[in-house]
Order: sequence, then C-alpha cells, then structure tokens
Amino acid sequence: MIVRNRLGLLEVLFAYRGTIMPHIQHRLAGIAVASVAAILAARAWPGLFAQISGIPFALIGLSLSIFMSFRNSACYDRWWEGRKQWGALIIASRSFARLTSSLPEEERTPLLRGICGFTNGLAARLRQHDEAAAIGRWVNDGPWRTSPNPTDTVLYEMGARCLRLSADEKINPIHHSLIEAQLQALSDVQAACERIASTPVPFTYSLILHRTTYVFCLLLPFALAGSLGWWALIPVLVASYTFFGLDALGDQLEDPFGYDPNDLPLDAMTRTVEREMLARLGATDLPAPIAPDQHILT
Repeated sequence: MIVRNRLGLLEVLFAYRGTIMPHIQHRLAGIAVASVAAILAARAWPGLFAQISGIPFALIGLSLSIFMSFRNSACYDRWWEGRKQWGALIIASRSFARLTSSLPEEERTPLLRGICGFTNGLAARLRQHDEAAAIGRWVNDGPWRTSPNPTDTVLYEMGARCLRLSADEKINPIHHSLIEAQLQALSDVQAACERIASTPVPFTYSLILHRTTYVFCLLLPFALAGSLGWWALIPVLVASYTFFGLDALGDQLEDPFGYDPNDLPLDAMTRTVEREMLARLGATDLPAPIAPDQHILT
C-alpha cells in the first residue's frame, strides 16, 4: 500500500516511486513509437490520414472511460472489502485477548499464540505461500499439520481448547460463549477473504476492456498526426497514460492480497496482531512494526 504525505506540484509532476508508471512505461513507449511512425508517415505523404476524423475517437474514448470507471469501482470494492475484513480480524483478536485475560498464563499463552498463527497462516494462504511454515512459527505441531486447511484447523483447535476449559469450569458458560463469538468472527474473516481471492472479476469483462484500450491508444495517433503533426504526441501520450494507468490500477486492486504497490499491507497488519498478542502475554522484546519502504507499506 502506498503511504505518502500530501504531494506538492513538483512531486505530482515527477513522482515515480510508488506510482503506476513503472507498470505501464513499456506500453507508453510502444505507443510513442507508433505515434512517431504515424507522424513521419503523415509528413511523408500529406493527406494520407486526411479522411480519418477524430470525432469517432472522442466517442470511443468517452465510452471507454465510463466502462473503465465501472470496472475500477468493482475492483476497488474488492480492495476495500479485504481491508474491512482484516480490520475485523484485528478487532476480534483484541477482543479475544481481553476475554481471555482471566485465564492462567499456561492456558492463555497457546491461545494468543494461536491467534498469531492464524493471522500468519491466513496471510500465507491468501498469497499462496507455505501456510504450514507460517503457522509453525507460533503454534506447536498438531492436527493442523495434515489438514487441507491448516489456518481453519488452528481455529478449530483453539475452540476445542476453550471448550475443555469450560468443561473444567475454568471459564463459565457465558464467558465461553463470548470467546466463541470472537473465534466465529475470525472464521468469518477467513471465509470472506478466501471468497475475494478465489473469485476474480469475470475474465471476459476485463478482456474487452484490455483490447479496447490497446486498439484505441494504437489508432489514436493516426487520427491526430495529419492535423497536429508532432504536437499529436502530447494528447496521445496523455490519453494513453490515463487509460493504461487506470487499467493497470484495476488489475492491482482486483487481487488486494498480493505484493503490488497498491495491495493491502498484510505483513504490517500481521505484525500489528503479533505485537499486541505478545504484549498481552507480558513480553517486552516486541518485534518492530513494519515501516514503509520508499513510500510502500507491504
């Protein structure tokens, strides 16, 4: 996730790190080459593109911008839904730690470490990393090692442990129901995040937009070269930067759990949970919070 203060005029014009430019600069270079070719052809053969009007491109550009805004809104909804779910995870973790504060240390420690294991496992699962390795840093070996869904099994084992504590009368039934509600909230977060990660925006929807963007940006120079000459480079590159940039941004927001600059900072939020759970266990040597690296928080 990009973390920057309010930009000044020069930064708006020349900022590069953390922008969408690194992802589209090759496409812009291709459009620039096509534009130069169109301009040279128009100068070599005057009137070659005289019958090509810019009016159809204005209509196509307007339609393309509206269509792209709908897609980017859908992709942003996925990004925002993912952020809300991870916010709910942090809230449920804090509530769980508070509700277990009356338990003896030997009973509470595996529960709060289980929260850390669950959080790390979920981040690894969403990014298709080694889920078991992420959980194993926090949770002792158990049935989750051989489970097809280790992250959910960690929650299952925590629920079973709390049920045993209730049976041993170390927590009363009302207290147990409140704890179970927080475990259910964590399970809901996992299910919602898996739904986002496993259900992409329909392929045909994105394909139509990608094709139309490329065709529009490649043909636009031929509509402007005859009348504008070398000045055609400016509107062509500005339009291409806008359309390619929005297209690439939508691709990043579609999967909010990856490592693109605009994706969610799962590592930073996971570290927040780790620090708070360890602090509730009385630890003082806490891992440092993850800070932005050149304006990008992972």
